[in-house]
Amino acid sequence: MSIKLSHTESVQNFFKEVSGLTNDQGSPRMKALVNRILMDSIRIIEDMEVTTEEFWKAVDYLNRMGARSEAGLLVAGLGLEHYLDLLLDAKDEAAGLLGGTPRTIEGPLYVAGAPMSEGEARMDDGTDPGTPMYLHGRVVDVYGKPVAGAVVDLWHANTKGTYSYFDSSQSEFNLRRRIVTDADGRYRARSIVPSGYGCPPDGTTQEVLNLLGRHGNRPAHIHFFISAPGYRHLTTQINLAGDEYLWDDFAYATREGLIGDVTFIESEAAARDHGFQGQRFAEVNFDFQLQSATAPGAEQRNARPRALQ
Repeated sequence: MSIKLSHTESVQNFFKEVSGLTNDQGSPRMKALVNRILMDSIRIIEDMEVTTEEFWKAVDYLNRMGARSEAGLLVAGLGLEHYLDLLLDAKDEAAGLLGGTPRTIEGPLYVAGAPMSEGEARMDDGTDPGTPMYLHGRVVDVYGKPVAGAVVDLWHANTKGTYSYFDSSQSEFNLRRRIVTDADGRYRARSIVPSGYGCPPDGTTQEVLNLLGRHGNRPAHIHFFISAPGYRHLTTQINLAGDEYLWDDFAYATREGLIGDVTFIESEAAARDHGFQGQRFAEVNFDFQLQSATAPGAEQRNARPRALQ
């Protein structure tokens, strides 16, 4: 027999006390959020007839997920991070803020403080035998005018699908750089073609995905923060064309307008001109278009907690 108590005054008053709504200390915003979370949670327990065993399995899962630091991975896999982008898109549309390169998820693997270079940079430390990659493009405004002095903050995985800092076998800031665009708004990077990756098969994110009948794979991709005075900060990434998971990204980050075409070039002379040894390398040319900043703080990225090397 289903019994529901969430509508009763005594239970509602109990959770108001639990949430701190009956005292004048603390944060009003936090109190309101906690109360809503608790009330919605008990309604789920009632409506879905969650058993005691299921409840404590969920508590155990949260403990294990936290121990593995996989919360950022889980919210991407459950589409919550993508939803935040959809919500921001809808707010932009309602405000008439149209145009520019689409945003997409940041993911959980950014590290602040990467080395800064003027115009161009080499991103890899030379230890990965992957295919050399020449990545370049321009940062422009919505009218196509170059944005000089923009900071292109980019990071990507190695050929094993792992990221420096989180993978202790890699050197400091490997495959992470900040590049300041030149007078023509151009940035240039020499690196290696990244690989996609999958959620750890023994991890808590894949545990949930298995129960949902889903895989946990991402296509090869390159993350970007683009910022410049007078322009809205852009958080985005390009997923590389030809990857089997391009439109089947477990994190739902692939969007129209964010596909990076990869051209493989077989030329020793061309490789040498781009600073590579050998004759085969990949070229990725991708331009970014920034909207003007029309609101206070729009030039800055959001203040979510991030790793700092």
